[in-house]
Amino acid sequence: MTVRPSSDINAPPGTAPARSAAQRVTHTAHHDRTRINARRGLAGLLAVSLGLVACGGSNDHPTAPSVEAQVRRTSFGVPHVKAANWEGLGYGVGYAQATDNLCTIADGMLTYRGERSRFFGADTVPPADSTIGQPLNIDSDFYHRQLLDEARIAAMKAAQSDEVRQLVHGYTAGYNRFVAERKAGTVGGHEACADQPWVRVLQEDDVWRRMHALTLAGGYAYMVSAIANARPPAVIPARVGDARPMKAVAATALPRPALASTGAWPLNFGGHAGIGSNAYAFGSDATGTSSGLLFGNPHWYWRGPDRFYQQQLTIDGVIDVSGTSVLGQPIILIGFNNNVAWSHTVSTARRFGLYQYTPDPDNAAAVLIDGKSTPLTANVITVAVRQSSGELKQVSRTLYRSPHGPMLDLSEMDPALGWSGQMAFAIRDVNEDNYRIYQNWLDWARADSLETLIAAQRRHTAMPWVNTIAVGRGSTEVWYADIGNMPNVSDAVTAQCSTPVGEALAEQLPAVPVLNGSDSRCDWVSDADSVQPGSIGPARLPALRERRYVANMNDSFWLANPDHRLEGYPPVVGAIDEAQSLRTRLGHTLVRERLAGTDGYGGRLVTPAILQQMVLNNRNYSAELLRPEVLAKVCDQPADLAAACDVLRTWDGRGEANSRGAVLWQAMWGALDAGEADFDLYAEPFDAANPIDTPRGLHVDAVEPVRTALRDAVEVLTRAGIALHVAKGELLYSERSGEQIALYGGCDNEGYFTILCSDEALDSGIQTVDGDAHGNSYLQIVDFNQPVVEARTLLSFSQSDDPASAHAGDYTRAYAAKQWHRVPFAEADIQANPQYRVTTLRK
Repeated sequence: MTVRPSSDINAPPGTAPARSAAQRVTHTAHHDRTRINARRGLAGLLAVSLGLVACGGSNDHPTAPSVEAQVRRTSFGVPHVKAANWEGLGYGVGYAQATDNLCTIADGMLTYRGERSRFFGADTVPPADSTIGQPLNIDSDFYHRQLLDEARIAAMKAAQSDEVRQLVHGYTAGYNRFVAERKAGTVGGHEACADQPWVRVLQEDDVWRRMHALTLAGGYAYMVSAIANARPPAVIPARVGDARPMKAVAATALPRPALASTGAWPLNFGGHAGIGSNAYAFGSDATGTSSGLLFGNPHWYWRGPDRFYQQQLTIDGVIDVSGTSVLGQPIILIGFNNNVAWSHTVSTARRFGLYQYTPDPDNAAAVLIDGKSTPLTANVITVAVRQSSGELKQVSRTLYRSPHGPMLDLSEMDPALGWSGQMAFAIRDVNEDNYRIYQNWLDWARADSLETLIAAQRRHTAMPWVNTIAVGRGSTEVWYADIGNMPNVSDAVTAQCSTPVGEALAEQLPAVPVLNGSDSRCDWVSDADSVQPGSIGPARLPALRERRYVANMNDSFWLANPDHRLEGYPPVVGAIDEAQSLRTRLGHTLVRERLAGTDGYGGRLVTPAILQQMVLNNRNYSAELLRPEVLAKVCDQPADLAAACDVLRTWDGRGEANSRGAVLWQAMWGALDAGEADFDLYAEPFDAANPIDTPRGLHVDAVEPVRTALRDAVEVLTRAGIALHVAKGELLYSERSGEQIALYGGCDNEGYFTILCSDEALDSGIQTVDGDAHGNSYLQIVDFNQPVVEARTLLSFSQSDDPASAHAGDYTRAYAAKQWHRVPFAEADIQANPQYRVTTLRK
């Protein structure tokens, strides 16, 4: 693997080398042209920013005569934005985000507009990983233009409350103000991109595209290149009014080709494992107090357009919420107010399904539904593509939609699944028509109790691809729910409509419904309480209220609390009675030991101080399970492994920055994973009656393969020039202002609860997290046992991506030192912060 310079976390956005087809499995959002051109000059930009000309394109909300916002900064540069109205609040947020992350936001907006090829060419990829991965620019552009067209964005805007619309309107103007000031030279920073032509003012619709792109992260995003390249084998013009009756095609008559590929398709954000989260909520029986205690920790992107941004939003008497949003939009996604706190983890529920059709033999641009020819909707899209000469070339594709959704070319999954005269596929994402999520988050931001939060979650049933963990002031119980927007595929529809191809793809696309699109009886159904047609009603979705605790570490809803298992829910929501990840098992083990008083922290209650230590303890669960037997059985004879075994023997079993042996274990575990072994690793298999403690023990047949893996690990490290006893933090680090900040944790597959996973291979000799790393991001511990909420937070990668900013590495240093920040919430605490400073904005 090419070693990326350690300063890349602050490199200008733009292009990155093209990746392999498997790495181009993707997601996010799209489209459009910018009506205000940078060529209008600085005067025009300043006029836009000051509200002297219309700002943000189509505007349903005329600018008020005066808009004002205060951006009050405290420790680590966290902005506490205060305004008198929603537009002013958005104005302050947009200005603050641009101040800290101009290059990243501007580059991301090119993606959502479908303009990457215009500036960077067709065959390079975005500079950072995201929920769509890193597809070719040309595929990203066609994907976003297909899915986030003007009609879709108009429908999204029309569905919003005036509050959300005003926030977006203000955000656009605030961002544009900073762009104008930077172009005029009245503010500094962002030298890497400020003079680039793609850094320009936004249309309001750009922000809406960015917001809806996030909604699609659990569905269409997995199939970016498949959507962008879906074309029939030979397009025959449809005959107007053509509806020739033909014999209906039964599901059992659909073809089942021989499939060559094996293994699961990467149904993960960005097309690879690792993006997820940990979350706990502890009730009164665990805390000994009258209110719950919450811990949230998304394992998210350290750079790029989807990275988190911490902030507080305040309108006196209307809203006062603190937490994090993703860059490019103004609404808190994970956070707290003075009465409730919530966090999210990525859900196992499938948010999409496939439909298989019999094509019309006389018209390649049509499919048969109920025996009748049904023309597909054609969308001719033209993208400007920069050539190596600098010239712009117009490239067009005609993409198609069926009545269910965009057509697909699945040949990347398996050559036999390409769009042919025998079969064709479309994808339906349940969230394409889900415009409720931002109102849901806004309602939570203003919730006055846990009951109110729960009621809003049920009312909207909008969460697009996440579980929710929540606590409330004065509530002895805590809340877990996977109540969100999910396809409603009944047992009857499954029995009647599952196709042979779907059955053949059950391993590659687990729990994804593949239905016969040529039979109208195979549409998704609605429940009596469905909030959206074709979605499961909230009464049939998993939820649990508990006085001890609830948790989720990205396995299904099944073991939100192992003592009160959730069962009996539709298969599309997730599996039960299956082995849990090592991280899930460790997460529940940490709680079990805490409540039993056996973890060494003293007592049996969960307090904020103890929780801070628990969640950053860097325990490696695979080592806890197997290291004693590896030392006893694998290290019992071979002289060539004596040095390696001595390192493992003296290792503390953790991934602390100063832990020596963690890297060797990582290399050995990676060798076992890479081997795709056909032997049983564990002596005792998984037992659904004991899912936290099984599987366990080293199988006798695994001794020699583990010995081989340890030899391979020694070879990898030696070849890379890495000492076997190297300290974890010597390899795992972030470089800020020339300083290597030693870090801790490890990758999910090893069983760390504390996640930080470099995208660099060990044989590169480094494990920097300044590339496309993922792991601990925004961490919050929220407690309601004082009159004013007490929250301790960390933002592992810091607030700003601008190396000139004072806040490009300060939070990272605090994270490295495990120095939790007690973030000020009340007005008096904000103003009393030693780093308090105010910027007042008016337009």
